[in-house]
Amino acid sequence: MTYIVLIISVVIGALIVQVVKELNANAIKLLLAFSGAYLFAISLFHLLPEIYSGENKTISIFILLGFILQIILEFFSKGIEHGHKHSYNSVIPISMLISLAIHAYLEGMPLADLDDNGHAHHFQASLLTGIAVHKIPVTIVLMSLFTKAGYPKIKSFGLIVIFALMAPLGTLSGNLIQEISMYNREIMAIVVGIFLHISTTILFESSEGHKFNIQKLLIIGLGSLLAWII
Repeated sequence: MTYIVLIISVVIGALIVQVVKELNANAIKLLLAFSGAYLFAISLFHLLPEIYSGENKTISIFILLGFILQIILEFFSKGIEHGHKHSYNSVIPISMLISLAIHAYLEGMPLADLDDNGHAHHFQASLLTGIAVHKIPVTIVLMSLFTKAGYPKIKSFGLIVIFALMAPLGTLSGNLIQEISMYNREIMAIVVGIFLHISTTILFESSEGHKFNIQKLLIIGLGSLLAWII
């Protein structure tokens, strides 16, 4: 089910671009604000308590590493993870696609069933929902870039398929490579650092003139509330 949800979230984003000819920029911003608030809230409510449940204080180093890693990745991805759009005449930099692939792969790793009984950890449902919700606007932006760059549909969907498979590959790696379970908490800490960077960037950029309008404020509140409830 985890693999299906991760793939379907990307498919939904790609189909929206194909079905809706004139995308509403404000709607995309609101969806990004919702996903940013949700990612930030699940990090606070679910993920941070999980990784700090032990006495290993060095876990903070891995959170910081994840935060810095996302800064580096966004140097190449140009901020697509939080909705930035860029125009390319014919060729989209391969470094951008590789950066997004690495980001998606790392996101998927903590979703592996790494406990002794092979059961999902309790925080994984909220984590999976957060990743899936965030992938929709990211895919919309990515697919729009392919369209504006004049890519043929076959090439565009081929690249989207690769992107869609990266998070499931991360989860699969966690399931198949036993050694990863030894560093599950550290991997989760890196992902939390990534989430904190993405979510805070989205929330800061959701404001215009450093002021939140009522729509975005309500959406952010809804995303935070759902993260607390789930």
